Amino acid sequence: MKKDKFFYAQLLFTILTCAFLIVPVLMSVTAGLTNNYFVGVKSGLTLKWVEQVWTLYSDTIWLTLQIALATTLINMLVGVPCAYYLASKRSKFSAVFEECLTLPIAIPGMAISLGIISVYGGFSDFRSSWLFILVGHVIFTLPFMVKSVLAVLNSINFKVLEEGAASLGATFWQRFFHVIVPNCKTGIISGILMTLTLSVGEFNLTWMLHTPLTKTLPVGLADTYASMRLEVSSAYTLIFLCLIMPLLVAAQMFNKKAAK
Repeated sequence: MKKDKFFYAQLLFTILTCAFLIVPVLMSVTAGLTNNYFVGVKSGLTLKWVEQVWTLYSDTIWLTLQIALATTLINMLVGVPCAYYLASKRSKFSAVFEECLTLPIAIPGMAISLGIISVYGGFSDFRSSWLFILVGHVIFTLPFMVKSVLAVLNSINFKVLEEGAASLGATFWQRFFHVIVPNCKTGIISGILMTLTLSVGEFNLTWMLHTPLTKTLPVGLADTYASMRLEVSSAYTLIFLCLIMPLLVAAQMFNKKAAK
């Protein structure tokens, strides 16, 4: 009997927690699809606010996807070899390097952006380009890619596999692309999904690095909340959720398959 009461208490707490988190999101989505938020659903459902957001801010959406994909590509090219080096070379230097690599996670995004601005802000063409934001996103998300791949490499005896391939005459690059990369595929895919998710939703760092011509989706969302109708900003939130939710669901599904 005590177990049943405890179970229902846990169930009630879980439902209340989910409601606390999900209800505001549902309210925001509903506001973006109604004619008048203050009247509610009775005012009628419409897509005109979504169409207005797409007309005014479609460039921010495409720029967000462009930066996210570029960030992911750079993280793959840099992060996988970096994780391999950290896993294969255990030394004081690699330990210090690994700790330095995780600093962007601990340091606030605004502090990182201020450092980037103070070093590279004098290059006007670079400062006004989307590449300026890309640098910040790579610095912020690279540790997640490295950690994902490094965790997989540390969980398998990849050195034995590599030595076996070397004994058969495989070169370093053959061992890397045909032995190391396939065996840490789960970490690479997890890092890709994490990088895409973080880059699409990154605000603090991007807010400091953007210009009026290089707004990303989260920055545009903040602008709509500050200067336009609540229905418009809620429609913007709906578009943001449509971009970010599939990535989060894919990450959860992949993690479950990897656990099996």
